[in-house]
Amino acid sequence: MIKLLKIASLAIVAVFVFGLALCSKTTFLLLITLSHKGTKVLPDNMKPVALLCIGCALIISSVFLLLKSFWKSCYKTSKLPRKSTIALVLFFESLVATGVAILTMVAMPHLDIVTNVAILNGVAVLSALLQVIAQCSAKERNRFLLPSIFAFILILLGYALFLYLYITKNPTDVKMIIWVGLAVGSSFLVSLNWWESYLRLISKTSSSVFLKNFCKDLTKCQNVVRILTSLLRIAVTACVLGAYVHLDNMDWKIVTLIPSRETKIIAIIIGVQLISSALCHWFSLVACKMHALRRCFIVPLYLASLAVMVLFVVPVIVYYQDYRTSLNGTSINFIGYCSQVVDGRNQSLNESVFRELVLDVTHTLCFLDMSKMADIGLLTGSAVSWWLGLLLATLHLWYLNVDRIQRTQDLFTRRLYEGAFIEQSLLLNTRFDILSKDRKKKACETLMVYLCATMWHETYSEMMNIIISIFRLDQYRPKTEDEKNTDFNFETHIYFDDAFTDDKESRGRHLNKYALNLVEIFTEVYGIFTNIHDEFFNKNQQIPKQNIIRTPYGGRLEVTMPHGNIITVHFKDKDLIRHKKRWSQVMYLYYLLGWKLMAKYYGRYQRGEDGPEFRAEVEKEKQNTYILALDGDTDFQPAALMLLIDRLKMYPSVGAACGRIHPTGSGPAVWFQKFEYAISHWLQKTAEHVIGCVLCSPGCFSLFRAKALMDDNVMKKYSSKSMEASHYVQYDQGEDRWLCTLLLKQGWRVEYNAAADAFTNAPEDFNELYNQRRRWGPSTMANVMDLLGATSTVSKKNRSISKLFMFYQLFAIASAILAPATICLMVAGSFTFIFNMNASASLVLAIIPPIVYLILCFYLKSDTQITIAGVLSVLYAFLMLVVTLSIIGSMVKEKTILTPSGIFVIGISAIYIITAIMHPQEIQLLFHGVLYILCIPSAYLLLSIYSMVNMNNVSWGTRETKPVAGNAPPQPSTPQTRTQKAKSACQRFFSWARCCKNINQSSGDGHHGDSQPVLIPQSAEPEPGPQNTRVDSPMFTATSQGQPEHVFNASPQCWVTQMKDVFNDMQLQEASLEKEEEQFWIDLQKKYLEPLQVDKERQKKIVKDLRQLRNKINFAYFMMNALWLVATFTLQLFEATVAIPITLVDLNLKPTGTVLRVDPIGLMFILGFATMVGIQFLTMFYHRIYTLIHYVAFLDTEPKEKNNEPKEPYLQGKKDVSISNNDSVIEADSQEDSEWEDSDENEEDFL
Repeated sequence: MIKLLKIASLAIVAVFVFGLALCSKTTFLLLITLSHKGTKVLPDNMKPVALLCIGCALIISSVFLLLKSFWKSCYKTSKLPRKSTIALVLFFESLVATGVAILTMVAMPHLDIVTNVAILNGVAVLSALLQVIAQCSAKERNRFLLPSIFAFILILLGYALFLYLYITKNPTDVKMIIWVGLAVGSSFLVSLNWWESYLRLISKTSSSVFLKNFCKDLTKCQNVVRILTSLLRIAVTACVLGAYVHLDNMDWKIVTLIPSRETKIIAIIIGVQLISSALCHWFSLVACKMHALRRCFIVPLYLASLAVMVLFVVPVIVYYQDYRTSLNGTSINFIGYCSQVVDGRNQSLNESVFRELVLDVTHTLCFLDMSKMADIGLLTGSAVSWWLGLLLATLHLWYLNVDRIQRTQDLFTRRLYEGAFIEQSLLLNTRFDILSKDRKKKACETLMVYLCATMWHETYSEMMNIIISIFRLDQYRPKTEDEKNTDFNFETHIYFDDAFTDDKESRGRHLNKYALNLVEIFTEVYGIFTNIHDEFFNKNQQIPKQNIIRTPYGGRLEVTMPHGNIITVHFKDKDLIRHKKRWSQVMYLYYLLGWKLMAKYYGRYQRGEDGPEFRAEVEKEKQNTYILALDGDTDFQPAALMLLIDRLKMYPSVGAACGRIHPTGSGPAVWFQKFEYAISHWLQKTAEHVIGCVLCSPGCFSLFRAKALMDDNVMKKYSSKSMEASHYVQYDQGEDRWLCTLLLKQGWRVEYNAAADAFTNAPEDFNELYNQRRRWGPSTMANVMDLLGATSTVSKKNRSISKLFMFYQLFAIASAILAPATICLMVAGSFTFIFNMNASASLVLAIIPPIVYLILCFYLKSDTQITIAGVLSVLYAFLMLVVTLSIIGSMVKEKTILTPSGIFVIGISAIYIITAIMHPQEIQLLFHGVLYILCIPSAYLLLSIYSMVNMNNVSWGTRETKPVAGNAPPQPSTPQTRTQKAKSACQRFFSWARCCKNINQSSGDGHHGDSQPVLIPQSAEPEPGPQNTRVDSPMFTATSQGQPEHVFNASPQCWVTQMKDVFNDMQLQEASLEKEEEQFWIDLQKKYLEPLQVDKERQKKIVKDLRQLRNKINFAYFMMNALWLVATFTLQLFEATVAIPITLVDLNLKPTGTVLRVDPIGLMFILGFATMVGIQFLTMFYHRIYTLIHYVAFLDTEPKEKNNEPKEPYLQGKKDVSISNNDSVIEADSQEDSEWEDSDENEEDFL
């Protein structure tokens, strides 16, 4: 099925490129033919109309570019170029615009159709010459030097044959000589159109400072330059058109007097020309981005020129031969045919338009004697020479290295396409690279990807999912000896929270059952993947030696997978290091980016390296280092990671990218979430991606760029402790959304890739689902309000976020805030509809249950609140079912769907169904949509009330385990006396001696803190706020030079012995950290990750502050809903005065006599909601197209796994070549000027 999708997509794109290029060129040449004197479809006095249409075809792309560049200049920061740059650019562009206008509007209307088709191929003449110059200046043995030379010679030969044919035909015709001279001269001017591409190449090898500065200035000021050049092209075209019409004594008044028949013909021709040109350009971009350059771009465009020639010549020959046949043997030559049939015909309204057009095309050939072989030979020779010249001038395209979803600015030098010669402009505008004869493909830049998963209380099956995914990736991208010949390397780091528990027998710390399950899973999965091709698995196979290491934060297990990649499990002891998910993320961010990435550069910096090359090397590695954030139960395929890598690799401004998250599990709660996740991704995330930025990249499967995370106020602020009540809501309840908020504020773009699928377990219990959303709801609101409050700053700093997008988010958050009131109104309408009650009484009845539930939530326990919500959810579900069936029955009974409720139901249903059809692999989720609709009151009314009232509860709420029955509750820790400390130290010493006899002891603190209260995470003393400091150094400025109070190997570390005794299938050998890394962890813990101490006074203050914050926000939240309800209630009381009457109509659009009155506020809200959904629906189509492009490009370029995987484990130094590298290579040259560009690097358009 996937292979069929790929073949069908490529075939469709190829056909569209060929067909649209054929339509564009054919219609344009028809316009030129109609402007030829002596044609009958358009009489001579109406020629200004045809010339005006030609002018429109010339300037339409300039108009598009002008509007786009003007929008960018207003939307983004644009710089003004230097005067010398403006002068030189305008000089070149004025020559090109003049040449295009003269060639198409002045010269070509006096030439024959064959010459007009072929001469447009001759515009490659100076491109071929500039290719020769650029390759010679490179001083290398270039592969395409000879083809470029031959291309230049062949095109000149074509011009020579053309001049000889026309001049020798009638040497006394001075006017024809002038037209021919103008055609040749203007063709040379047109060939300057692509000067920018070759000038940039020449500047790289040139010693001219002016040329280098000119190219840099041209790049960084693109928007302003495009505005000026677009205006110049429009003005020059208009001037040439106006001057020619005046000099040729034509009258503009005829434009308003053209008959209807001619108007239809002209309108159809110019309409097809404009649309086909724009679409051909867009489909050509699609072909290149899909990595189908040869099949879907080059070949169709080559064939388009030949097809146009056939399309014009064959009908002429057929009509000529038919006429000769009709004469019954009477001989007549082509000149006689022209005089008798072509020129002697009268204009008739009854004649076929096609026949008239064919005869008009024949009229252009009557100047030549097509009966003579000499004329035919010269005409054919010039046409063939020009076509072969174009082919040789673009021969380098067959060897052009194009990456998946290549940026438009890296594919084409200019954003401007030429509607007059669409295929020539596309071929010649494509990037030209100098390739030497003895040079192989450039090695691609090797990326580094760190897979970082956080674990806590995942089940055995959940952990199995992620470990299998990681081993699958190891098989997909094995570690090779030559790291430069692979596209990326990866390491996996798993951070296991609260992995240790006290062992009563040894009085030491052992791994808990969850951590032991993880190690057991390693042994099982390792055996599966090393015996994957065996008929029977050898379960007892001995796994190679793996390292186990004691660390300052607990312990570490390093597992080398069968193909050489490494998984490092960091077992965290909450007595030694701060626990919970955000602090695990801070831990791996500073370790991977601070230590593994920057430590080597910090050492070089201390040795005196600090030059531009050194800084560029550091920035390059930060740019090419990614972190894949995972949850402990995420299941993904390697292809999903590759698709996310493509987004970050191709677009430097993208700081993060997320995939399509699929909830897994069973039961009604999961079914509801399946459809909810689908709608969120199908519509909301795609709309954010297209018109702005994704606001939340979920931590279960998102790829982050190291440079973005290390930017000002990102990592530093993310690692700050919650010091205020609002921090607990925004920072700790939705850490992934807060991290994205920090990235967006720093100007980074966050994207969504719908083809990168990942699966994660969803809450299956109603209680757990409500607790999860209790965290997400307030956190989402806090982060969105934070962004909205900084609209001006964010819209200026972030190129992807505009004020219009922020207004869209404002309406979305307003809709979410007013959701409870909206649901109450919907329920009130249901009562009115079903029981025929008064509208005001229905509203009062509808708000009673929510008000009662709201009051109860302030006094009852959380579990009781959820129980009540569950009962009410069932009752509301029955009500929704009755209402839905009643609305459908009403539409059937009244035979109309044109009521507000009918339009709403039909509209939403149609949008969901069409959206699901656009996602064929997920269309089965529509069945879950029925449950989703029934649960709307529960999700948007009861859950909103529960989330807002319990905002002060900042516990995690999911995956929490209860203490074992019989265990005493944890006692609050009390300060120990000196005697108690001494006794505790002795106990630890003897316990350590029993378990770890070979370990050297160091003094340490024997206190093991009990579990902290779930409600409020404790904080130490307030630390200074985050500074604007880049995380460029892994070294932390310690305030004390001494060792910390506790040392990591001081307490009884019996978990090492425990693991060696428990896991016989895995050989565990103990290793140790390097001293530098050990000191790094000690410094990191002291600065950021020390366990939070219990401070009862501060805990009481935070509890009080959270309640006050809850009360303030709840007052504002429910007051807004109350005002909405009161306004609606008031309008219903005065319905006869203020309501808007709407007369209902039936399916035949005839009035039914029923008048429906709608209050204006409700109508405005419905219209606003419909507008928002409409925007999401349209952006979904746009996003689906580009998702398909990316996916097909991936299928076409990514190598497949081979079945003959090596069975032996990975051996260090042995190269594994079982999987080849990606054929597609990014050219370094396409990236070198990215820092100068003011264009939108992530845009995907056809301009």
